[in-house]
Amino acid sequence: MTTYRGRRAAAIDNGTLRVTVLEEGGHIAEIADVASGVNPLWTPEWPSIEPSTYDAANDTVYGAGVESSLLAGIMGHNLCLDMFGGPSADEAAAGLPVHGETGVARFSIEKTAGAIVMHTELPSARLRVERHIDLDGRTVRVRETVENLTSTDRPVGWTQHVTLGPPFLENGVTEVHITADRSLVFPVIFGTADYLEPGAEFTWPHAPRLGGGSVDLRTFPSAAASNAFTTHRMDPRREESAFIAFSRTAGFAFGYLWRTADFPWLGLWEENGSRAAAPWNGRTRAWGLEFGVSPMPESRQQMIARGPTFGTPGFRWLPARRRVTVEYRAILRPAAAMPPSIG
Repeated sequence: MTTYRGRRAAAIDNGTLRVTVLEEGGHIAEIADVASGVNPLWTPEWPSIEPSTYDAANDTVYGAGVESSLLAGIMGHNLCLDMFGGPSADEAAAGLPVHGETGVARFSIEKTAGAIVMHTELPSARLRVERHIDLDGRTVRVRETVENLTSTDRPVGWTQHVTLGPPFLENGVTEVHITADRSLVFPVIFGTADYLEPGAEFTWPHAPRLGGGSVDLRTFPSAAASNAFTTHRMDPRREESAFIAFSRTAGFAFGYLWRTADFPWLGLWEENGSRAAAPWNGRTRAWGLEFGVSPMPESRQQMIARGPTFGTPGFRWLPARRRVTVEYRAILRPAAAMPPSIG
């Protein structure tokens, strides 16, 4: 075990890439190019602490809200399970955080030759989670297994909340390409600096702008403040889906690839200096590329009530007493080594 930005962590390094995971929350905090130190993943500007030490009653840093225990320790790639979004009022009163228990759970971590194996059990959701991470050149391979410990079939949200941050993320410079066929803006105004038409359907990458016209979502905005959320159905004709983000300044391309059948949705979340409350304090630049089984971040009840969108389900069933395994890959390569498009 090691430490990373003051957190208990584990890391593997093959001389080309380094991957660091956090013990509490299980976040993939770092996928870094060893030679340059470039890490595209988001590190929040506020102090990072172990979620188990978060004290809501005395919180003056993280906002003392339903999302604060997660924000206190979030970094990079967060696993949202068994929900993607906020808890209901009753769930929040019972102590359930935003995006489910996984992001604040404590993982046991074992390092083998060139690999990390992580385990945790979610006491409220009654799920057992395992991740196996290894390196192959400039590729990070992740095998993730979720086991339903109950005797009932369960509808769940399951999203890989991958978030880019500075310095890889740069206003007006960093761009992203995704394999989407149909897209939708969040159904209501998403925040104080939203600029997209709520609930509008569109074809990637040109989204309808509030007041008329359209905006190309491929480039992170150059505006001083903006925020938005759009969801994108991955093209069902493709066996494999992907996103690739490019930074000309950093000289690298970073992305993930996964089976479309496992994660048919990708949410594009943008926070660009718009949130004034703690811990954001108007300083955060973050771009979430959140691939999963649900189109929108919403409560469990809303997820189930929504039904299919564009004919595609918005959650996944976990059979009783069964294990479900998915695999996906992350890549970090010099930008010149990547194709110009993944469309």
